[in-house]
Amino acid sequence: MNVSEVMVQYLEATGVRDLFGYPGDPNVEFMEAARRAGMRFVLARREGTAGLMAEAYGFMTGRPGVCMSTLGPGSSNLVNAVANARLDRVPMIAISGQIERRREQTFTHQVLDHTLLFSPVSKWATQVAPDTVAGVMRKALRTALAERPGPVHITTHADVVGAAASDDQVLLPPLRAAASPLQVFAPEAQAADLPRRLRAARRPAVLAGIAAQRAAGVAGASGSLAKLADVLGVPVVVSPMAKGVIPEDHPCYAGTLDMACNALVWEFLKGCDLLLAVGFDAVELIKPWQLSVPTVHIDATPNTDQIYPADAEWVGDIGAVLEAIAAAWQGEPKWEAAEIARHRVALRAAYYAGRVEGRLNPTDVVDLAREALPREAIATADVGSHKLLVGQGWAAYEPRSVLMSNGLSSMGYSLPAAMVAKLLEPSREVVCFIGDGGMAMVQGELRLAASLGLGILVIVFCDDSLNRIEIKQAMRNYPSWGTRIEPTDLAQLARSMGCEGAMLGSAAELSQLLSGARPKDRPLVVGARIDPAQYTAQF
Repeated sequence: MNVSEVMVQYLEATGVRDLFGYPGDPNVEFMEAARRAGMRFVLARREGTAGLMAEAYGFMTGRPGVCMSTLGPGSSNLVNAVANARLDRVPMIAISGQIERRREQTFTHQVLDHTLLFSPVSKWATQVAPDTVAGVMRKALRTALAERPGPVHITTHADVVGAAASDDQVLLPPLRAAASPLQVFAPEAQAADLPRRLRAARRPAVLAGIAAQRAAGVAGASGSLAKLADVLGVPVVVSPMAKGVIPEDHPCYAGTLDMACNALVWEFLKGCDLLLAVGFDAVELIKPWQLSVPTVHIDATPNTDQIYPADAEWVGDIGAVLEAIAAAWQGEPKWEAAEIARHRVALRAAYYAGRVEGRLNPTDVVDLAREALPREAIATADVGSHKLLVGQGWAAYEPRSVLMSNGLSSMGYSLPAAMVAKLLEPSREVVCFIGDGGMAMVQGELRLAASLGLGILVIVFCDDSLNRIEIKQAMRNYPSWGTRIEPTDLAQLARSMGCEGAMLGSAAELSQLLSGARPKDRPLVVGARIDPAQYTAQF
């Protein structure tokens, strides 16, 4: 086998069948090896969106998403997506071509040092050679999938990708954790005695995060978390990227942290006297930690960030820890269901703050889409004011059914993510929520979505501004300057891209559109001209 064939066989052995990229001359041999292996190659319209597609693939499947670029500007365009996967904790293998090794040290045209470029934003930046390729692939896959998962960048030189490999044994390392032995870290025995602390607590609560979502397979610790909530009768607040890890119609669900109504959610947690941080990753915190509540850290990794203090750490298999706590519990439920229900009612009322009667409000858009789509629908959310409302208002019922970037939080993520969700789950409805600023960054991908026959619903919140920044300007009594976007006829844009399109400005129009038949073989792009007043009231 040549080097590219060895790389492809390792990806196949890991279960990867899709590649996302924008090729160049140094990629030709790798492309051919992937074609012969029967893989699907998705030609994105730029390297950055190819990387975001790979991230969405990694989030949904738990396998490394694979993206590819050429050298020079291709590799530099890929950097943001790699950084996004790093802070979103998603496994990725990013591959960039390079000129021949003999010229790399002295030639300058389109030559960037990939190791320097990608080392700060990846878990490992390396290169392959004929005598190292199998070993590099084993380490790359093991590194990408190890807790916390993230991206590995591999450079493939033009004189290497087609060379005969001497290191060609395809032998995968163990990539999935078996039930790991539990380690408990605490300054004293009393702090480590979690059953005793739960019995003594009057108002314990759970804050669940992305590590709980990815624990032990695609479903994560969802079942164990729901069982714990049922047995202990404790409220569960989730981080945005963990939406769906507990169904949001579960009687113990208590909201999403750091989205809309964030002050109310923080106040609710401040009223607790013991917090179980279950797989909670502080990378999702938009504002500093606000609690002085005694906290127990339950995760596959120790609390080395120390962004939130925990006086005890239970480090091991998250699902197994939750199961053990639930099995050992003998007391009465700590909260009455009515108490948690009253909190949810207050949260829902706060969600509608600032709504303007007779206008198309952002919450109207989220609510009407949720009503029109089935329970199992997948939603993607972009970055901007609308994300904060989607993050709180969209009801999720299954793990990994909401895709958003909330680590690095890159604009333009939701459209590529929605496309990948539909590729992987063609029978499920997929809705993409995106602002007009984010859409302007990635609108070229609509043509790709149409060519792939992806019947996704794309809803664009149109307010002709970068609203989050405009609000900050207004708070300082500054005018809107450098934050206004020219309006675009999205219906016309959609048709030019082979999609269906509509522009509307009322809840009645949106309701009528969503209640009708939608195309199954191409996207429907809906420009929703919203009144942004609700954003100002909320944030």
